[in-house]
Amino acid sequence: MYLHLLLPDRAQVDQLFDVRMPGCVSLYLATDPADGSGAAQIEFRNLWQEARSQLQADGRTDRDLETMDEQVDELAGDEDFWAHQARSLAVFLNDDGIVEFQLPNDLASAVHVSDRFHLKPLLRALTFPPAAYVLALSQNATRVLEVLPSGDPVPVRVPDLPSDAVDAVGVPSISGRKPHGRVQGGEGQKMRLGQFSRAVDQALRPVLIGREVPLVLAATRSLADIYRQWNTYPGLVGTTIEGNPESLSDGELAARAREVIDEVHAEALREAQALFEQRTGAGRTTTDVADTARAATYGMVDTVFVDLDGSVPGTVDDESGAVTFAPEDDAVAYGVVDEIARRVWQAGGTVLAVRRDDIPGGGDVAAILRWAPHTP
Repeated sequence: MYLHLLLPDRAQVDQLFDVRMPGCVSLYLATDPADGSGAAQIEFRNLWQEARSQLQADGRTDRDLETMDEQVDELAGDEDFWAHQARSLAVFLNDDGIVEFQLPNDLASAVHVSDRFHLKPLLRALTFPPAAYVLALSQNATRVLEVLPSGDPVPVRVPDLPSDAVDAVGVPSISGRKPHGRVQGGEGQKMRLGQFSRAVDQALRPVLIGREVPLVLAATRSLADIYRQWNTYPGLVGTTIEGNPESLSDGELAARAREVIDEVHAEALREAQALFEQRTGAGRTTTDVADTARAATYGMVDTVFVDLDGSVPGTVDDESGAVTFAPEDDAVAYGVVDEIARRVWQAGGTVLAVRRDDIPGGGDVAAILRWAPHTP
């Protein structure tokens, strides 16, 4: 089973965060790549009807909604699209158009309507990227795989990727037993493996450029050490799948890579939680929604933990950051925590979209501040 992913990049999230106009609809629903019953299409239409009711309650007529009705009908009727899904689908639409992302995360169905898009669940894919690449590297073979949270890994075609070390350096052997130029023996072999590593890195650059997906290296310890000296991709994780990858199948590499990525994400979360505790002693944290909104408005938030599934209806003042809470979501109110995430994101802070149990204090939000608030 292959998950058909369409993940957002940071530029796309930036564009969605910038949208301000009445009638922005955000729909999230669970999908199953193995389900051919049409249940997801029915759920999508049901969610749209719920959003439509909110828009009508805000004064929109059937004629006002014609454009969005057409967009929904076109997507809902695209049988090929629905036959190739991931675990969740995020759809954003307004009078200007529609955009969708196919996500590997398990997200609950949700409807949000306001003057901006609800992007907090989408940020999970950027907080802890669910996909990864595996570079299986040995002197005799190279291969690159895309690994998803479930399903079989997918071989990635990399133009100009050397098939092996000999192919990369253009010599009959890299064993180093015969003189080659000015170097020979172990020194010559290390040099040629360095050339091999550099050639692999250069081939990978066009494939990985602009992506924020972890790269897991599978190699012997000695070759891994050499490759890391030449690597230029910032997403290369520190843990190596050690040993000769030629002895591992694609499925075995994928399973090992998932273990590595899970631990990388878990360690990143533990470090953020530990930093929160450390900063609490210096008065540089808060778990209050209203205080966090004000701090985010003034660019004070370095890192914010937000509840991936929860929603706090209301509005946040553009100038002061003051929060006005609302009893329920409607076409006017929006998610306050979602707006906090937007302001932190746009101020260059880090947004961690996590489950409530992973938020320090167990609330809707927790923030690490860049400086302690001034007290009278």
